[in-house]
Amino acid sequence: MKYSDRITINPNICHGKPCIRGMRWPVEVVLDMLMSEMTVAEILEDHPELEKEDIQASLEYAKLLVSGQSISIAA
Repeated sequence: MKYSDRITINPNICHGKPCIRGMRWPVEVVLDMLMSEMTVAEILEDHPELEKEDIQASLEYAKLLVSGQSISIAA
């Protein structure tokens, strides 16, 4: 699984922010939940539309952003 299979950018969804699978779930919201010390299990229980791979893709995307690596996402 690669982040690019799960993270999408569409200018018509959430003002073009990176989102999970074209849904109105910005990556930053997933990261905020993790930063608030929610566990992956808690996130998935509270938000059944999300999948474990979505959370992993969000973390991978964030890691690549801070590493300075080139990131490409299909619109």
